[in-house]
Amino acid sequence: LREAGAEVQVAMTAGAQQFVTPLSFQALSGNPTRTSLWDSAAEASMGHIELARWADRIVVAPATADLLARLAHGLADDLVTTLCLATTAPITVAPAMNHCMWAHPATRANLDLLAARGAQVVGPEDGPLAEGESGPGRLSEPGAIVAALVSLAAPASDLALAGLKVVVSAGPTYEDLDPVRYLGNRSSGKMGFAVADSARRRGAEVILVAGPVNLPTPAGVRRVDVRSAAQMREAVFAAFPADIYIGAAAVADYTPRVPAANKIKKSNESLALDLVRTPDILSEVAAQTQSLKLVVGFAAETENVADYARGKLVAKRLDLIVANRVGVADAGFESDRNAMTAYWRDGEKVFSPGAKTRLADELIDLVVERLHA
Repeated sequence: LREAGAEVQVAMTAGAQQFVTPLSFQALSGNPTRTSLWDSAAEASMGHIELARWADRIVVAPATADLLARLAHGLADDLVTTLCLATTAPITVAPAMNHCMWAHPATRANLDLLAARGAQVVGPEDGPLAEGESGPGRLSEPGAIVAALVSLAAPASDLALAGLKVVVSAGPTYEDLDPVRYLGNRSSGKMGFAVADSARRRGAEVILVAGPVNLPTPAGVRRVDVRSAAQMREAVFAAFPADIYIGAAAVADYTPRVPAANKIKKSNESLALDLVRTPDILSEVAAQTQSLKLVVGFAAETENVADYARGKLVAKRLDLIVANRVGVADAGFESDRNAMTAYWRDGEKVFSPGAKTRLADELIDLVVERLHA
C-alpha cells in the first residue's frame, strides 16, 4: 500500500500481537502501531475516534471468523472493532479461516450482513491452510488485496465499462483419456485473469470462466471453474446475456471419443487414440449470441502469426483478435510477460512487449475504443 502511495496506520487485535510484534508494523508503516483502547497516551484525546476520522478506508486483514461476527453485530470491545464502528470510511475485509468455518452458515450470514452495509469482501482463496488441510479459507495474496483497494479508488472517468457485463474465459481445458491421464496444454491462465481484473477495474460486471489453473480470483470478479471444453462451453453460455465476450482460454481442439473407464495399460509399442473435435466456443458465441456488442478472441501461434490471426478473425466472425507467438523465451504460455498484436477488420495494434498485467490494461483500453468505433 505504501508503494502505491498510501499513508498507512496499523491497529492490531490482541490475537494479531501473538503472531507479529507491533514494532514490525511500526517499521513497515512509518507510523506508531495502535494496540489497545486502554493506552493512556494514545487515548488521551480519544485517539481511536481520531483514527476513525482520519482513515479514507479501513482494511481488516486477515479477518477471522470471530472478528467478522463481532463486526457484523456491532460489537465494540477492543480497538479494532471500536475503530470500525466509529468510522464513516468504507471497510474492506479479507477473510481467512479453516474451510469448515468458512462454509458455516453463521459465517456466511455475517458476511452477507457486512456486504449489505457496503463492506468490500476480498477472498478468501482456495489452497493450503495453516492446519495442514486444503480448501477455501486461505487469505488472499497481498497483491490481490491491494488491487481491490486500488480499483475502488479509480476515478469515475476510468470506469468506461460501468454498466456492462463482460464474460472472460481463461486457462487451458483438460480432456480426460482415462482416470489418470488427460490431453491438455501449457496455458497458465495469467493473461485471461489479468484481462478479467482489468475489465472489473474499469467498472464492468465480470464473470470469469476458468480452466484448471492455480491462480487467485481477481477481486470483485465472479469465477466459474471448469475442466473440459464441454464444461467451458456450458459455463460460457450460462453466463449470457452479456455485452462483451473475451475468449482468452486455450480450449482443446480435440477430445477422446470415449474416455477409458480404467487406466490404459502400457501393453503395446504404440497407442492410437480416437479423438473427435470439441465445440468451437468462440465461433458459436459470435454466431449465436445477439446481445453481444463485441467478441474478442485470442490466437496462440508458432508461425505465420499475422496470417493465421487474420484468417481466424474472418472465419469466426470476430470483432477483434489478439495474437501472440508461443514457444519463445519469456513470453506467452506460463510466463508473466507477453508480446502480442491485436487485429480487427481494417486495422491492427502492436503492443509493446511487457507484463501481462500492463498488456491487459492496454487491451481493455482498445476494447473500449472499438466498442465506440
